[in-house]
Amino acid sequence: MVEEFVTVASVDDLPSGRMTCVEVEGRRLLVANVDGTFYATDDTCTHEDASLSSGSLHGDYVKCPLHGSRFSLRTGEPVEEPADEPVKCYAVRVEGNSVLVKFR
Repeated sequence: MVEEFVTVASVDDLPSGRMTCVEVEGRRLLVANVDGTFYATDDTCTHEDASLSSGSLHGDYVKCPLHGSRFSLRTGEPVEEPADEPVKCYAVRVEGNSVLVKFR
Protein backbone atom coordinates (compact mmCIF):
# COMPACT_ATOMS: atom_id res chain seq x y z
CA MET A 1 0.00 0.00 0.00
CA VAL A 2 1.34 3.41 -0.94
CA GLU A 3 1.53 5.90 1.90
CA GLU A 4 0.29 9.30 0.87
CA PHE A 5 -0.52 12.66 2.34
CA VAL A 6 -4.10 13.93 2.17
CA THR A 7 -5.10 17.60 2.39
CA VAL A 8 -7.22 18.07 5.53
CA ALA A 9 -7.26 21.81 6.23
CA SER A 10 -6.12 25.25 5.22
CA VAL A 11 -3.45 27.06 7.26
CA ASP A 12 -5.61 30.19 7.10
CA ASP A 13 -8.59 28.34 8.58
CA LEU A 14 -6.64 26.98 11.56
CA PRO A 15 -4.86 29.80 13.41
CA SER A 16 -2.37 29.13 16.20
CA GLY A 17 -3.98 27.79 19.35
CA ARG A 18 -6.92 26.25 17.50
CA MET A 19 -7.94 22.71 16.65
CA THR A 20 -10.62 21.12 14.53
CA CYS A 21 -12.04 17.74 13.64
CA VAL A 22 -11.82 16.53 10.05
CA GLU A 23 -13.07 13.32 8.49
CA VAL A 24 -10.77 11.35 6.22
CA GLU A 25 -12.08 8.13 4.66
CA GLY A 26 -14.61 7.66 7.44
CA ARG A 27 -12.11 8.31 10.25
CA ARG A 28 -12.30 11.39 12.48
CA LEU A 29 -8.99 13.18 13.03
CA LEU A 30 -8.09 16.04 15.33
CA VAL A 31 -5.86 18.62 13.63
CA ALA A 32 -4.26 21.30 15.82
CA ASN A 33 -2.03 24.32 15.25
CA VAL A 34 0.37 24.93 18.15
CA ASP A 35 2.43 28.05 17.49
CA GLY A 36 2.68 27.24 13.78
CA THR A 37 3.38 23.52 14.23
CA PHE A 38 0.54 21.30 13.09
CA TYR A 39 -0.36 17.99 14.73
CA ALA A 40 -2.88 15.28 13.85
CA THR A 41 -4.23 12.47 16.02
CA ASP A 42 -7.31 10.29 16.13
CA ASP A 43 -10.15 12.45 17.45
CA THR A 44 -11.62 9.83 19.78
CA CYS A 45 -10.42 9.57 23.39
CA THR A 46 -9.10 6.10 24.20
CA HIS A 47 -10.83 6.10 27.59
CA GLU A 48 -14.36 6.70 26.31
CA ASP A 49 -15.78 7.65 22.96
CA ALA A 50 -15.51 11.41 23.39
CA SER A 51 -14.39 13.81 20.67
CA LEU A 52 -11.04 15.30 21.67
CA SER A 53 -11.56 18.25 19.33
CA SER A 54 -14.48 19.25 21.59
CA GLY A 55 -12.02 19.52 24.48
CA SER A 56 -9.40 22.15 25.13
CA LEU A 57 -5.92 22.79 23.80
CA HIS A 58 -3.14 23.55 26.30
CA GLY A 59 0.15 24.02 24.49
CA ASP A 60 0.83 20.73 22.72
CA TYR A 61 -1.64 18.80 24.88
CA VAL A 62 -5.34 18.21 24.31
CA LYS A 63 -7.72 17.68 27.21
CA CYS A 64 -10.73 15.41 26.75
CA PRO A 65 -14.03 17.16 27.54
CA LEU A 66 -15.59 14.06 29.13
CA HIS A 67 -13.31 12.92 31.97
CA GLY A 68 -10.29 15.23 31.67
CA SER A 69 -7.67 12.89 30.24
CA ARG A 70 -4.82 14.81 28.61
CA PHE A 71 -2.86 13.57 25.61
CA SER A 72 0.41 14.75 24.10
CA LEU A 73 -0.16 15.86 20.52
CA ARG A 74 3.51 15.04 19.81
CA THR A 75 3.38 11.39 20.90
CA GLY A 76 -0.28 10.53 21.52
CA GLU A 77 0.62 9.35 25.03
CA PRO A 78 -1.84 10.05 27.84
CA VAL A 79 -0.30 12.28 30.50
CA GLU A 80 -3.29 12.47 32.81
CA GLU A 81 -5.77 9.79 33.86
CA PRO A 82 -8.18 8.19 33.42
CA ALA A 83 -6.97 7.27 29.90
CA ASP A 84 -4.06 4.83 29.82
CA GLU A 85 -3.87 4.06 26.08
CA PRO A 86 -2.34 6.49 23.57
CA VAL A 87 -4.19 8.01 20.63
CA LYS A 88 -2.71 7.38 17.19
CA CYS A 89 -0.63 10.24 15.77
CA TYR A 90 -0.15 11.03 12.08
CA ALA A 91 2.66 12.77 10.22
CA VAL A 92 1.74 16.28 9.11
CA ARG A 93 3.28 18.63 6.58
CA VAL A 94 2.37 22.04 5.24
CA GLU A 95 2.56 22.84 1.53
CA GLY A 96 1.74 26.45 0.76
CA ASN A 97 -1.58 27.06 2.47
CA SER A 98 -2.54 23.37 2.76
CA VAL A 99 -2.21 21.16 5.83
CA LEU A 100 -1.63 17.55 4.78
CA VAL A 101 -1.75 14.39 6.90
CA LYS A 102 -0.09 11.08 6.08
CA PHE A 103 -3.15 8.94 6.50
CA ARG A 104 -2.26 5.71 4.73
